[in-house]
Amino acid sequence: MSQLIPRIRPLRTFEGHEEAVNAVAVFPDKRRMVTGSYDKTLRMWDLETGVVLKKMVGHISTVEALAVSRDGHMIASGDANGELIAWHGETGETLTQLKAHSKKISSLDFSPGGAVLATAGSWDCVNFWCTKRSKNSKRWQMEGKPIDCGECVYCVRYSPSGELLAIATHINIQIYNTGTRERLTSLEGHREYTYSLAWTLNGTRLLSGGSSSDPTIREWDPSTWQQVGHPWESHTHNINVIAIHPAGTLVASASDDTYVHLWRLSDQRTIAIFQHSSPLRFVTFSTDGKHILSGGLDCKTSEWAVKGVHSKILAITTARDACINGDLSTAEELLTQGIRTNANDYTSYAHRSFVLARKHDWDHALEDAIKSISIQPSLTGFISKGIALCGQGHIREARAAFDVASLFTNQDSKTNHFLLLIKAIAVFSADQHDEAMVLIKELAAACPTSDLGCRVVEIYLRVLLGINAFDGARHDEAADHFTAAVNSGAFSSKDFHEIYEDLTVLFGWDLESLCLTAHQKRCQAFLSAGKPDEALEAHKYMMDAIDESAKVNYLDWSNAFKQECSASCAANGDVALTANDYDRAIDLYSAAINSNFASDAVFAKRSKAKLGKMLWIEALLDAQKVIQLDSLSYLGYNLKHAALHGAQRYDEAIEAFQTMFSKLDNSLDFQTRKLRQQYLRSSEVERAIRQVIDAQLDNAPLRVLDTTTGLLCDREAQISAFKMSIEYKELVSTTIAHPDLYMKRIKKVVMTYLQYAMLSHRWEGREPLLQDIQGKGVYDSELDLVGGMTKLRSFCKTSRDAGYNWAWSDTCCIDKSNNVELQESVNSMFVWYHHSALTIIYLSDVPPSSKSGALAKSVWNMRGWTVQEFIAPKVILFYQNNWTLYLDDHTPNHKESFAIMQELKDATGIDQPAVVAFRPGMGGAREKLHWASTRITTRQEDIAYSLFGIFGVRLSVDYGEKQDKALGRLLQEIVARSGDITSLDWVGKSSEFNSCLPASIVSYEAPPCKLPLLSDDQIRSSVSSLRKMVAVDFASNLYTMLRNMSAPRFATQRLHLPCLAFNVREVRRVRSLAPEAHFTYGVKADGLQDLLITTEETLVQFWPVRPTEQKFILVRPWDRSLLELPDFGHDTESEEDYGVSPSSPSDDQSSGHSVKQDVVDLESRALRLLVRLGQPFSAFLLAQQRSGEYKRIASDHDIIGQVKDAASVGDIRTIEILIL
Repeated sequence: MSQLIPRIRPLRTFEGHEEAVNAVAVFPDKRRMVTGSYDKTLRMWDLETGVVLKKMVGHISTVEALAVSRDGHMIASGDANGELIAWHGETGETLTQLKAHSKKISSLDFSPGGAVLATAGSWDCVNFWCTKRSKNSKRWQMEGKPIDCGECVYCVRYSPSGELLAIATHINIQIYNTGTRERLTSLEGHREYTYSLAWTLNGTRLLSGGSSSDPTIREWDPSTWQQVGHPWESHTHNINVIAIHPAGTLVASASDDTYVHLWRLSDQRTIAIFQHSSPLRFVTFSTDGKHILSGGLDCKTSEWAVKGVHSKILAITTARDACINGDLSTAEELLTQGIRTNANDYTSYAHRSFVLARKHDWDHALEDAIKSISIQPSLTGFISKGIALCGQGHIREARAAFDVASLFTNQDSKTNHFLLLIKAIAVFSADQHDEAMVLIKELAAACPTSDLGCRVVEIYLRVLLGINAFDGARHDEAADHFTAAVNSGAFSSKDFHEIYEDLTVLFGWDLESLCLTAHQKRCQAFLSAGKPDEALEAHKYMMDAIDESAKVNYLDWSNAFKQECSASCAANGDVALTANDYDRAIDLYSAAINSNFASDAVFAKRSKAKLGKMLWIEALLDAQKVIQLDSLSYLGYNLKHAALHGAQRYDEAIEAFQTMFSKLDNSLDFQTRKLRQQYLRSSEVERAIRQVIDAQLDNAPLRVLDTTTGLLCDREAQISAFKMSIEYKELVSTTIAHPDLYMKRIKKVVMTYLQYAMLSHRWEGREPLLQDIQGKGVYDSELDLVGGMTKLRSFCKTSRDAGYNWAWSDTCCIDKSNNVELQESVNSMFVWYHHSALTIIYLSDVPPSSKSGALAKSVWNMRGWTVQEFIAPKVILFYQNNWTLYLDDHTPNHKESFAIMQELKDATGIDQPAVVAFRPGMGGAREKLHWASTRITTRQEDIAYSLFGIFGVRLSVDYGEKQDKALGRLLQEIVARSGDITSLDWVGKSSEFNSCLPASIVSYEAPPCKLPLLSDDQIRSSVSSLRKMVAVDFASNLYTMLRNMSAPRFATQRLHLPCLAFNVREVRRVRSLAPEAHFTYGVKADGLQDLLITTEETLVQFWPVRPTEQKFILVRPWDRSLLELPDFGHDTESEEDYGVSPSSPSDDQSSGHSVKQDVVDLESRALRLLVRLGQPFSAFLLAQQRSGEYKRIASDHDIIGQVKDAASVGDIRTIEILIL
């Protein structure tokens, strides 16, 4: 039989004492231990971390003995000077200190209840101390009388019940009754000294250890006090300490021979040896029994794993280490020697069967198993048979063998559990994978306390399944198996491979490398499955889990693996980035970067992916990393710009882009330099922006109010504010990088920032003027007393709340002392209102919660300027005097509110389509003049000036010229530029400016003259009749002559009016009901039926027998629409293209019928013209002046003429009408 090989490498050591360690004790909490040393100190340790929790100082001599109470609340220590110190079990603080003996204290032991501490003096006696302090003293008191042993005392131990006390002396072992302190017996077994004692847990045995003259352990039966069996022989020197395993099955002894022996109590066989470098003074088991703690003169405490104690299936043999080390031939030879020595050694046959099964020699393995059973049926015999049958593929017979094996477990649950684990492994090895895994799961569920064993087996089997799947190219499946193994948690038990060492003996499992195998295979499976990022995560998890020595061994593999994963991650990241799967791309690039094999290109791509996710700061960090790795590359600065831009750090973004430009310009690569053409410099962008700003401000007021600060700003101030704004910086930063979209983008941003709100209101007494607020903010308290400030402030706040930076009010945004600015403002106001983002109409006389109709009654509706202020803007909102919306109508644009537009139409006569889509111009002049005819202005000239924008004209402003001249100049411009004579259709008083024009706008209050029109059927019937009555040549000639007539025009202060003239041959005054200041005259003219005219003027009366030299004519102003010519265009005089109004005032108001497609020839049009000329018409009465020009005679009613017949259409003439 071979000898056991001593173990020389502990799991770890606890080092800290400066001299030899004499004693150790563990706490019941399993977390701590305490040691005592020659260095006069105690140290409390954390068993998990190995850290010293407390250094306990108080002894003045070497610490010789140590004990911890069963509940862990107290620590007792004795030194070479006889001093005893009690310490608090948790804090390590001193509880009491006393002189217990005159010389060295050699041994200590707490009674099972902890109420008494027994102390042994090496030269005299054993004393007993009550551990409960009295009220009057902190010192412990002696409990009862001491025991005088008469000899040197080396060890003292209470029995488990506490009824007996065993004392080892120089010559014998003395047993005392603890209650009476009487000696019951003396045991003499060892030839000389007895150094150590230990009771078994059940108290049925007392073990003693001898000196170098008899270095054996002897067993004593307390029932007879006789020695049992043979002495345990193995040590060669003093046995200083004996310790009992917490399970009561093992014994540990420590000797001066430097060895700790681990014995099995049942057969007194040594099952393990642990070698130190120096003589030993102590040994004990950890509370859970998994470790031995020993030490002595080497000044440290060593921790050893207790192997082979968790399984009762396999006996420990000398061939065991050979099996564990994989030396199967040696193991087989050793077992064969045992069989030769004892042919009936059934255990050796079973064990050799295990070895042969490891070698896959299934037939001979089965033979040995059967031989073992034939000699004596046993647990090991049937297990070996079951394993051999599984190897041969005889699953059913193997199950039967395992079932019979269960009869030999003595119903021990742990043994049964381990047997079932062996069965599952054997069945798995026979390719019955599902059955094996089900058995493992069922076993784990049935025995939660043995879960670790199930998990260990399941892990190993999963690793095997993973390997099979990987070899079959089922990489995802393999990764799942390896992941399940790694995540099982069993690896966290650092010694599971030692606890289940029997699995290595039986099946050759390398449990110590299981963790590394699972981790490494998992990494490779993820990579092969096309999941390199998960492979890298698995690699990191592996590196964090393994120890330093393993990391060193796997260094080359680790580097190569990370490099391969990094390249794969980068490639897969490119695919994800192209597909805009930014999350996936970020994960993949991050995995590549974390592998420490990533280039600047990977950082750049991750930055792009983060930009796609709008993770600006993270993208910036990656961009900076790109710059750090390659400072000459433009790409890092390009990405930095994008990240800073996204983070709204625009100044830094522009600076980064400028740096990028320099990198492009200085690049040695031609293709890289060409990239410069894709971008714009910030100076180029700024010039383009300024051009758009200037174009935008061309249609904006000269100055506006800043709605945030309340300051008055001219255009340069607006531009400065814009350049300081976040919007401007964002625009520059965006445009330099995206020049393809820059003009569209610039226009949008500039328009949004510079858009403004306009105020339409009624002036009320004192209003804040430009001089009042210049250099001040409208919100400043110093302006509180300025009239109208409340309205102005509310307007600014309302505009600001609506999202507009700028606001304009006619009260303070025009320098009325500056004639040039005043001229510009009056002529541009319509355009300003049109281009406003919002016009706020403030109704100061409409209280809150007003009903419909209040708007129509508002004084605002009577003011002259307000006409253009509500038809010019695209968006208007009406506000009541408390600055709430009129009618609580929250329609975004009140031009889209049917109720408000209907009320406005009823009040003004302007319908909604005209209000919504009005375009300025000369067309429909008569109707536009009618809109303003009832309105008033503070300055009389303003009634004309307020119409400049409506007609799209720009004229000089001359306050003081009076209304008739201002209106005359406007009407003259309308006629001169458009040829539209509808503005001559008025009744009332003539202007001093021009007799053809009215003196006041009120002359247009009456609706335009509307005469009955013939239907198409009536016209066709009349044409048919004319063909019989009138020569067609006459009609055609007339048509041609009228077609060749020039348009009306003003020249050399005269109106040249094309017309059909009728000479007046009689003017007589007649009686009438006209007002006293008016005269009614009967008028007769050639070709016309007689008519009456009422006028304020006194006319020269005449008739044929009473002629006069003054000549009068009745004229019909020529209207070219009667020619039914095609319309080749609309008004071309407008300020800009405002869009076609669906029903804006028509350019043709004198004829309401449409041109038919069947009127195609001149003859038909000529006859149709002749029919229309025969219908009633609006006429002017002209009186010739001495100079030969004519003057219009004003009438208070329309003059309606009617020709007598088709041939009497009048003379075709152009008459000069005097202007002044």
